[in-house]
Amino acid sequence: MPEQPPVEPTFRSDVTVQLVKATAEDAHVLWSARVSTLGEQSLDQIGTDPERSKGLINYLMRDRHGSPFEATSMTFFISAPIFVFREFMRHRVGWSYNEESGRYRELEPVFYVPGYDRKLVQEGKPGQYRFVEGSPDQHYAMRKAMKASYRQAYAFYQRLLCEGIAREVARSVLPVGLYSSAYATCNARSLMHFLGLRTTHPDAATPSYPQREIEMVGEAMEAEWAKLMPLTHAAFNANGRVAP
Repeated sequence: MPEQPPVEPTFRSDVTVQLVKATAEDAHVLWSARVSTLGEQSLDQIGTDPERSKGLINYLMRDRHGSPFEATSMTFFISAPIFVFREFMRHRVGWSYNEESGRYRELEPVFYVPGYDRKLVQEGKPGQYRFVEGSPDQHYAMRKAMKASYRQAYAFYQRLLCEGIAREVARSVLPVGLYSSAYATCNARSLMHFLGLRTTHPDAATPSYPQREIEMVGEAMEAEWAKLMPLTHAAFNANGRVAP
């Protein structure tokens, strides 16, 4: 069999986050909370007193009555490097994932190369370190090495497939910088826990130091959630960005 010409990979420095469906409103939190005292009449109270509703959501957040925030659901489509999804899978409570499979489809040659705004150099020891800007030479060396490695890895992947090697075996030569895609479903409570750990924010009571690439995903998810549930989002920020 003649050898196929190599495929030129696509290099990206961004992530894709799309809200594909949601049943998530502040009203869902309110009726879920009020049913404990009003029973079925809780539905009749929605929207009758905006200030009282705002106060109730803030109370639930402040005193960490978390279950009413679980009466919501959001599903996001996410395209990001594989190493981002490995961090994502650390979040299990209140989350559901369905990721594309390298067993059943040939994986596309799309790879992550950090942009020039990505801080490259780690200073300090684990738990007490920070990242600082890289020099132009460091950026050049990183980009050159990554692109060369990706091209070689994908060429080997294609060669193995041409030899008849099963996709689930051939994928082993591919690096974690390869882009994958998944649907991630969560509720507002689980999303708040995720955001508390995976984003940095001036209102956070407890500082967090996430890897920048998963923080990019978190920021995009938060922007969509804030539009769906503005009262809940405001209360989250006002109470130190701690999940109830």
